Amino acid sequence: MKRWLVAILSILLLVPVAYSQDDCTDNCEGTEVASADTAETIFSEPSYETLTPIRDLIHDRWYKRVNGRVDVYDAPNGNITRVIEDGFNFITALQDENGWTRINGDEYVRSDQLEDSNWVLSNFTGTLIPESGFEYPIAWILVNLYPSPEPGANPSEQFDFHPRYTRVHIYDTDVVDGYRWYQIGDGQWVHQYHVSKVTPLKEIPTDIDTDLWVGIDVYEQNLIVYRGKTPIFATLVATGLPRWPTYEGTFNIYYRNPREYMSWGVVGDDFYSLEEVPWTMFFDEGRALHGAYWHDGFGYRRSHGCVNMSVTDAKWLYDLVVEEMDGKRRSADIEEGPAVYVYSTDEYQ
Repeated sequence: MKRWLVAILSILLLVPVAYSQDDCTDNCEGTEVASADTAETIFSEPSYETLTPIRDLIHDRWYKRVNGRVDVYDAPNGNITRVIEDGFNFITALQDENGWTRINGDEYVRSDQLEDSNWVLSNFTGTLIPESGFEYPIAWILVNLYPSPEPGANPSEQFDFHPRYTRVHIYDTDVVDGYRWYQIGDGQWVHQYHVSKVTPLKEIPTDIDTDLWVGIDVYEQNLIVYRGKTPIFATLVATGLPRWPTYEGTFNIYYRNPREYMSWGVVGDDFYSLEEVPWTMFFDEGRALHGAYWHDGFGYRRSHGCVNMSVTDAKWLYDLVVEEMDGKRRSADIEEGPAVYVYSTDEYQ
């Protein structure tokens, strides 16, 4: 009998056991995992559906940056008809011919005053949210990084490298020197400034008056689309810089256009001219949700007040808005366009 007991105890000692917090009796602070397989299950990679980049749509225009003040001609070596002032300016090129680039049908500029910019177009896309919600909060990595082995520690190359836009789960949160650190894997931590965390609102804001609505968190620089109380989509955005903020409050989309010319500012200061801005949805005076072909900096503030999205994300949202607005361009033709709620979950320091 003793031999059997010894054998049974020996087998039991070899079986890995995962202890939950409910099993703890003294000074237990978390989940102790004795099995590597169990750890892999707990710290699983997010597997939610992501929009597929529409490459034919992303590259359906030939975008070029305008360098300096540029004269516009009615023909190659023809007459000057107007000037594009110095600023942050982009055009869509139609054709190159012998050192001249044709734009806007019958206008021409010198090709050597333009710089190809299609290389900067973003393939980033957002995530469709399942009906059951996220298993754990998700976030996108905003900078190329290695995680840290503990909150407040330096990054360590013992972990896998996480390139920008990697989507991760957040399993736990700790605070060090007033800053949040998020656990994104087994013994892996990242600083709050290096990720954009998605936190769906638990309640519908009282002044939301449409079934389809958009929540924009200007602190985290992300956007969540809702139907009623249910979040259905989340993505990164780029909202207004401090000088040109995206104002908090509740608005409604009042005008939409597949391609919109946008220009504003003072020459020599903040002037910009952007041709054919894709999938525009205006909601607060001149501020709009729209695709951005001139940068790949989503997750950071960088606009003049508009809410920049990747081209694929903007098209996806635009299609929903078209449906809600019954195909109309202006909200005056319907009761109200989808609501847009701009808020902040924290303050910039």
